[in-house]
Amino acid sequence: MNGGNDTYLTLGSPSTGQFRDRGSRFLAFAWPVLSEREAKNKLNDLKKKYYDARHHCYAFRLDPESDFFRYSDDGEPSGTAGRPIYEQILSAGLYEAMIVVVRYFGGILLGTGGLHTAYKTAARDAIKHARIIEKIIEDRLVLTFGYEQMNQVMQIINREHLSLLEQHFDTSCRIELRVRRNKTEKITGIFTSTGKIKVEKI
Repeated sequence: MNGGNDTYLTLGSPSTGQFRDRGSRFLAFAWPVLSEREAKNKLNDLKKKYYDARHHCYAFRLDPESDFFRYSDDGEPSGTAGRPIYEQILSAGLYEAMIVVVRYFGGILLGTGGLHTAYKTAARDAIKHARIIEKIIEDRLVLTFGYEQMNQVMQIINREHLSLLEQHFDTSCRIELRVRRNKTEKITGIFTSTGKIKVEKI
């Protein structure tokens, strides 16, 4: 996250990059991804499309809350492919981002230093061509209250410009809201100060 606040950077859309060295071609593909499953699906799709390539090396990093990441050298010497790709994601400060670099071997060995540079440069080129966007981290709050508090609750929601996700009305009222992280404490305090509205963060 940027400076410990409630925003982070990610890819606004897919992008591509490339690098060539002594006959070898390195094709880089970058996407926004929200889960490990989505990342695996992207990788599998690319392997099918570029089935004749020697290597499909990748790295991805998920949301700032988990900071979950993975990278793979896919048969290249250890530390020469996946890690350099991942370091470019880190260097750009990106989350929810994946980069795959597909290598077509040109017949000449590049050595570990040459490979590290090639994968790093290809990944950086994909990021350079990407549209970087800022996303806001939000919390989900559940309000539980009686019908007599309905007008008061709706007034607060409208006044604070809160995003209403779900509403359930039975013996009591239940409303689910989306709140920007740096406003969560303030909004929770506003609702609970009435003494009649229960707030739960989920």
